[in-house]
Amino acid sequence: MNTKLLFNMKKSIFTGAALIGLLTVVTSFSTREIAEPHKGSSEIADKTPQTQTYRIRYGLLSKNGTKILSGNYDVGSFLAENMTTGEVYDTYYGGGFQSVPQYYEGLPAGTYTFSAMQGQGGWVGYGTVVATVSDAQVDSDGFITVYIPIIWEE
Repeated sequence: MNTKLLFNMKKSIFTGAALIGLLTVVTSFSTREIAEPHKGSSEIADKTPQTQTYRIRYGLLSKNGTKILSGNYDVGSFLAENMTTGEVYDTYYGGGFQSVPQYYEGLPAGTYTFSAMQGQGGWVGYGTVVATVSDAQVDSDGFITVYIPIIWEE
């Protein structure tokens, strides 16, 4: 038998066997085994504590001190700025004449400066309120209600 032919046959058999072996190893793992950790193993996500968050209900406080939780007002957005981190949480709804109450889901605990931005008309000016967000402020409905003062209006 020709040595070149014998060499090519051995090379083909070796290459075929190597390919079959590789395919066997690759297909022996299921997607589930690769994507999911083994039971009993610990992940970083398991060790990260979940941050307590709160549901905020925004209303307005009229110039005469009346709490307002219904109607349409020239409000562009309600804002909560964390006094420690500076992070701002915005209800942004795209312009003026929003109805109240407005809601924000998922505000972390902390002390905030709450305010409202003027709407498109610019007919109302709003003040600020500094308040702490914690379990102690949650009402029977499951919200923390914040009333933003109206400081001037046309």
